[in-house]
Amino acid sequence: MQHLLLLHGAIGASDQLQPLAHLLEENYKVHTLNFSGHGGSELPAEPFSIKQFASDVIHFLDEERIEKVQLFGYSMGGYVGMYLAKNFPERVSKVATLATKFYWDSATAAKEVQMLNAEKIETKLPAFAEVLNQRHAPNDWKDVLQKTVGMLEELGRNNTLKSEDYTTIQTPVLVLLGDRDKMVTLEETMNVYKALPNAQMGILPKTHHPIEQTNIEALAFLLKQFLNS
Repeated sequence: MQHLLLLHGAIGASDQLQPLAHLLEENYKVHTLNFSGHGGSELPAEPFSIKQFASDVIHFLDEERIEKVQLFGYSMGGYVGMYLAKNFPERVSKVATLATKFYWDSATAAKEVQMLNAEKIETKLPAFAEVLNQRHAPNDWKDVLQKTVGMLEELGRNNTLKSEDYTTIQTPVLVLLGDRDKMVTLEETMNVYKALPNAQMGILPKTHHPIEQTNIEALAFLLKQFLNS
């Protein structure tokens, strides 16, 4: 069986991808991991960054003695997957992304940061605050949010992957987007798809940004088509 690693999104954790893992485990040896500071993993002293999370993946592959892996990344996880394809192509055979925001500038980062205000989440979305509390324990979920804010602001100042980087990625890539995603635009997704030398693109119907609102059966079907091709 081929190895397939599923990567979660910002302020997320690996358990959110377990329903998808269950649908794929008959066809692949499926792995998940928690990025540094997420899902109860040790909170690093250094700032969150795409480079740090990519290092988490390489460390995991080395620990598991996996020479080369297929990747699926949701949201930020897809960005990490693209970074790996760019900088560690020898470790990645294919990359699939869903709901990944590729375009970042200061205005975009500022908009996203507004949604990561811990006080507002506690006041207006107490149930979500409790989800975050449980998801990241024993870490303080507010620390996870604050470090994520710092990462997004840095992306706004200096986008880790530039437009020209995608033109050099030879790894086969599947770029997926939900038709009702309000965070990621069709334009930025199309621009990356067109820049990639070896890419496919798909749209998931009736699909918003949160992974919990994704039609997992449809997603698994598209992933199998791509990974088996």
